[in-house]
Amino acid sequence: MKKDILICGVGGQGTVLASKILAASAMVDGDAVHSAETIGMAQRGGPVTSHVRIGDDAYSPLIPFGSADLILAFEPSEAVRNLCYLKKGGTVIVNSVPVKPVTESLNDTGYDGTEMLSYLRGKCDCIVIDGEELSKEFGSSRYFNIAILGVAAGAGRLGIPQEIVLGEIVKRVPARFTDTNKAAFQKGAEIGAQYAIK
Repeated sequence: MKKDILICGVGGQGTVLASKILAASAMVDGDAVHSAETIGMAQRGGPVTSHVRIGDDAYSPLIPFGSADLILAFEPSEAVRNLCYLKKGGTVIVNSVPVKPVTESLNDTGYDGTEMLSYLRGKCDCIVIDGEELSKEFGSSRYFNIAILGVAAGAGRLGIPQEIVLGEIVKRVPARFTDTNKAAFQKGAEIGAQYAIK
């Protein structure tokens, strides 16, 4: 398989864990994988971007502009910020729930993510997921990073068998959170199935 996947969000949303699970899953599935994170000011709520390149043709861990098959965005403005990486015909799966930057609380710009989502819908194949609603039954939005992997898998955009991803979740999350993370992945897969390419 050849696939370039970019994962983006802000510090504390679990983008790096999601990218590690994705990369490990692809390797278990028998593919060569290159990955890298650009973290920046993540601890202060700044942007975090993870590149996962699957396949023998990837000679660099960073995805070139216009080459990503899939963008998994944990926040609307981060999806727009990274849209330059998406190739023509690629897909963006985005959380509709915004993370308001500090500047928003200081200036009250009215940012709620709706303009970003409208822009994305007009520019690409875009699957919008309400992360708050999806995570409600698990008691925390912290499970969205695993759930969005499920959405991508259920929608047929990941290219990796779901049981392999579930196996890597079991290996990489603390045991006391395993069952909830598995349930979040499976819930995401159910939602993603609604967007599966027929």
